[in-house]
Amino acid sequence: MVYPDTFEGFAVQSAETWTQPKRTEYKPRPFEETDIDIKVIACGVCGSDVHTVTGGWGSCPYPLVVGHEIVGHVVRVGSKATTGLKVGDRVGVGAQAFACLQCNQCKNDNEIYCKHQLDTYGATFPGGFISQGGYASHVRVHEYFVFPIPDALETKLVAPMLCAGATAFSPLYRNGAAPGKKVGIVGIGGIGHFGILFAKALGAEVWAISRSNAKKEDALKLGADGYIATQEEDWAAPHAMTFDLIVNCANSSKNFNLDDYLSLLDVNGKFINVGLPEGDGFQIHPFKMMGNAAVFGFSHIASRKEILYMLNLAAEKGLQPWVETVPVGEEGCGTALKRCHDNDVKYRFTLVDYEKAFN
Repeated sequence: MVYPDTFEGFAVQSAETWTQPKRTEYKPRPFEETDIDIKVIACGVCGSDVHTVTGGWGSCPYPLVVGHEIVGHVVRVGSKATTGLKVGDRVGVGAQAFACLQCNQCKNDNEIYCKHQLDTYGATFPGGFISQGGYASHVRVHEYFVFPIPDALETKLVAPMLCAGATAFSPLYRNGAAPGKKVGIVGIGGIGHFGILFAKALGAEVWAISRSNAKKEDALKLGADGYIATQEEDWAAPHAMTFDLIVNCANSSKNFNLDDYLSLLDVNGKFINVGLPEGDGFQIHPFKMMGNAAVFGFSHIASRKEILYMLNLAAEKGLQPWVETVPVGEEGCGTALKRCHDNDVKYRFTLVDYEKAFN
């Protein structure tokens, strides 16, 4: 069988032209026998894509094809692949494309924290190859980071689960969101709306926390049991020391009074951050955490084990994330990136019509 030796994608050329991706041909890294080649059929648009191509998170290896919420069909399977995938399977790829799989972290389902982990796009692989993402005709990924998609999940809806969904799901799952627990989701955006969906699917009592009441109706439709608007006077007092877990999905720390949020936690309650705002981030003093023995932590995407569980849970519960589709292409990718930057979406984009773009 003849396999393509070049891929095509829509690459951002510079930080100054991040809304004007150009169609580009490039050679993927050499195929390894533990790799899977995937023909892409859809890809979510993530806030990480915007932070990367604008230079907000630092230097970027332009030209770069971004996108790490990838859904496609397997077209090539390495001879040493052992996960059981076969040509034609519908699969997904998230934000991670490689880890050593030998260290203690990897062996304990914490490969996302492997010191040798490499991202789906923008990472330098051996030989100097820069990984390219899913705004493209194909992707090449180590089999461990390729996930079978349950038949019950619609392609356009499952794509954003592979980063945004996984990012929300992991801290909920690891920190005990379950029946009898009260969970707060701060920031009702792309990740936060998944936080509501998955916290509810895990059986917790879920409260949405946002600055104004503008998203109250949306949050309740998504399944939230309650809503807190932090612009209201003394908003925290009625909820002091009542939350077991708060997951902060906000992408900005501007005018964010962290002390008020920590006051919501019950004894040994956890405040876990998944948003990655640009700038200096939070300042915190230990005295503010001693009154309730609060735990302040962070979380990074999700492991293979967690993603597989998340996908099956979403299929079982029939979860319906709020997704707008955009045709993939120079114009479509640029428009989606710009609107994502401007928070002009409820609540995720999925790029579609790949067959038309890469026929």
